Amino acid sequence: MNIVMDAFGGDNAPLEVIKGAIDAHNEFKVDITLVGDEEKIRKCAEENRLDIAGLNIRHAETVVEICDDPKSVIKSKKNSSMAIGLQMVADGEGDAFVSAGSTAALLVGATFIVKRIKGVKRPALATLLPTVDKPSMLLDSGANAECRPEILVQFGVMGSIYMSRVMKMKDPKVALANIGAEESKGRPVELEAYQQFKEAPVNFSGNIEARYIPFDEADVVVTDGFCGNLILKTYEGMGKFFAKELKDMFSKSAKTKLAAAIMMGAIKDFKKKLDYSEYGGAPLLGTRKAVIKAHGSSNARAFYNAVRQAKLFIESNAINEISEALAQMKPAALSDEE
Repeated sequence: MNIVMDAFGGDNAPLEVIKGAIDAHNEFKVDITLVGDEEKIRKCAEENRLDIAGLNIRHAETVVEICDDPKSVIKSKKNSSMAIGLQMVADGEGDAFVSAGSTAALLVGATFIVKRIKGVKRPALATLLPTVDKPSMLLDSGANAECRPEILVQFGVMGSIYMSRVMKMKDPKVALANIGAEESKGRPVELEAYQQFKEAPVNFSGNIEARYIPFDEADVVVTDGFCGNLILKTYEGMGKFFAKELKDMFSKSAKTKLAAAIMMGAIKDFKKKLDYSEYGGAPLLGTRKAVIKAHGSSNARAFYNAVRQAKLFIESNAINEISEALAQMKPAALSDEE
């Protein structure tokens, strides 16, 4: 198994990518190929006394910057670390691709280089969110701002299979994000998607309001990328808010500092639950090979977990199961588009 990593994607590249890759290679015993400027990778490793003897390197001259046109990954920057890494996976030189680079460029590259599973209308960015007892998957969390009802249903099918196969959840509950739990709530897209979900091969539990997502009321939450990204960013913001409030609360006096010392174990567990790095990244569901979008500010721990997630994704056979599930759905919902 070879995991291909964009060595120059993200705010902390290449150092944190290299550190995460070394840890993942040593722990999971998988081959890892770093894609990027080889001279810079080796220089960074040498300056930070990192042993990269166990890693492979594929040279790439340029990088897709956040400010670049997303289509540059398939046009003017075919020699970038992202484009070459995706091409390696498409050509069978790698089993999965991990990048913390531009989300839009990764979506374009994965769609046109790795390509979609037959029948998939649009790949979805699927983010794992912390909840009371176990993570819940939110998709789409930002790749597709507008979606038709049948696309949302496909998201639900793909998310359900991922949570079942990769996260080992039995019969995951799939819910449609909405402004109310009643079947009559929502825009025309949600109203029609609700009816289509009744016939879909998933454990559909109906609509879910955003405030109930943290309380394990759904294992897969489906919405379009616009609403999904708003939910995700609110989630992230509230996590930082709670962390700051806890820190301020426990540092007010000698008594609160003592209380913090007593509760340190519980506090660390709480912070870990809210830490995106523990999940590694968001799988892009609907592509023929595993593609993982790591957070832009990922550290070594996040990249380590992104490799772990990619490994589980590959081993789960979820992509083949998604392909088979979509092939059995109604033909009207399967024709390729755009």
